[in-house]
Amino acid sequence: MANDFLFAEEPEEIAPVSRGSWKVLIVDDEPEVHAVTKLALSDFSFQGKTLEFISAYSGREARDMLAKHTDAAIVLLDVVMETDDAGLLVARYIREELHNHYVRIILRTGQPGQAPERQVIVNYDINDYKSKTELTAQKLFTVVMSSLRSYRDILAIDHSRQGLEKIITASADLFSAHSMEQFIDGVLQQLTSILGCNDNALLVTSSLVAGNINEEADPDRLVVFAGLGQFEKQEGKQISEVLEPPLLDAFHQALQSRSIVYRDNYLVAYCTSKFTSGSLLYVSGLPNQMTETQKRLIELFSQNVQIAYENVQLQSEIEDTQREIVYRLSEAVEHRSIETGNHVKRVAFICYDLAKAYGLPEEEAEKLMFASPLHDVGKVGIPDGILNKPMKLHGQEWEVMKTHASIGYEILKNSKRTIIQAGAMIAQDHHEKWDGSGYPNGKKGEEIHIYGRIAALADVYDALRHRRCYKSAWTLEQVLEKISSESGKHFDPKLVEIFKSRVDKLEAILQKYPDEE
Repeated sequence: MANDFLFAEEPEEIAPVSRGSWKVLIVDDEPEVHAVTKLALSDFSFQGKTLEFISAYSGREARDMLAKHTDAAIVLLDVVMETDDAGLLVARYIREELHNHYVRIILRTGQPGQAPERQVIVNYDINDYKSKTELTAQKLFTVVMSSLRSYRDILAIDHSRQGLEKIITASADLFSAHSMEQFIDGVLQQLTSILGCNDNALLVTSSLVAGNINEEADPDRLVVFAGLGQFEKQEGKQISEVLEPPLLDAFHQALQSRSIVYRDNYLVAYCTSKFTSGSLLYVSGLPNQMTETQKRLIELFSQNVQIAYENVQLQSEIEDTQREIVYRLSEAVEHRSIETGNHVKRVAFICYDLAKAYGLPEEEAEKLMFASPLHDVGKVGIPDGILNKPMKLHGQEWEVMKTHASIGYEILKNSKRTIIQAGAMIAQDHHEKWDGSGYPNGKKGEEIHIYGRIAALADVYDALRHRRCYKSAWTLEQVLEKISSESGKHFDPKLVEIFKSRVDKLEAILQKYPDEE
């Protein structure tokens, strides 16, 4: 028994987890140089990444490889290959034709006199210059390590610059949906750059509107708001469609605990504010050791990104409220007439369609759509007896009715809101005529604001196609004939042609929003 020895079992060797690789392009016409370089750097690792070697044996082959591998971190470049300056021509190609100022170029030469060091460093944007005779395995390790650090820092700076550009661009118009997505995307990019992690980042939200303070977010209804890396172009999808089960579990845990969950090399942070709950931030590729400063940065981001998002929601809610008030005010005016219906809604959509076809920008077309319901707001100043008279107006009655255009303009003209200002223009100009015979100011041609010209055609078209207290609804053929005959008289000729080419789509609007019985 004394001769029996017990030995502890050797622990299984745990292979290091690789988080990718750094691409190193070896350019040399001697195969032995390639083999020795790969051998000397075979166990090299930096920030959890190994080296991926790409070989080129001539200047021409190197150019092909560089065009293909734009993310190469280092080029170990020989000077003399098929020509005495083949390597220098490759360096010039990298900087001047590919405009790649990120890759680190280490010039290796067996004939230092062929390419003087000072001249080469200055003229060819070379990052290091080594003679092959002095480049031992240790020195090769050192130069590759220092070059990779430089490459990493340059990428981080550029990544941060791009993120900052997105934030600045979006901040100029932060309260539009597109710019908010761009703003969040830029901040995510900045965050991943500062943390030194990869580009995989994600912000998901329950999309709760301001005011739903007590409503809990449903984990299964969280949707992607912004994403980088593998989550790019996933906006609008539910996280159950985008995430694998282990990651989905981390999202649920962060939402339930209302905290930041760290797992392996990624985190999921809960974002909240006084209005809503339910936004989560995901960032992967974290450094091995997170500093307290980095953790504090994530906490600040998770707090502030939700506030920024909700500010946009509040702005959107204010705009929606303004538009609803405009519609309801306009409908209240319409309801003073005997007929009730969807006239203002139809006119709004017809105006938008004609404006887009006319060539107005999206912003202008939308402004016209939201303001057009105010075209007859001045009728609040017209007596019921005249407004609802079932017969043709005569003499003084007609003169009173015509004042509704000026009344509407006076009601709206002093507003500082763009939609109300547009409504004032429409109210004033929608009874002017192309030939100058309209009212209240006898404007003609392009003196009439384009909003007024479009609203005039939309208003007449809808009025003719529907019953009024003084007439029956016209057929489409009758309306087309009438509007065509008024081209150049009542209506802008260009608009008439657009109207005739799109009448099927405009008829669909009438069918979608019929008058109530």
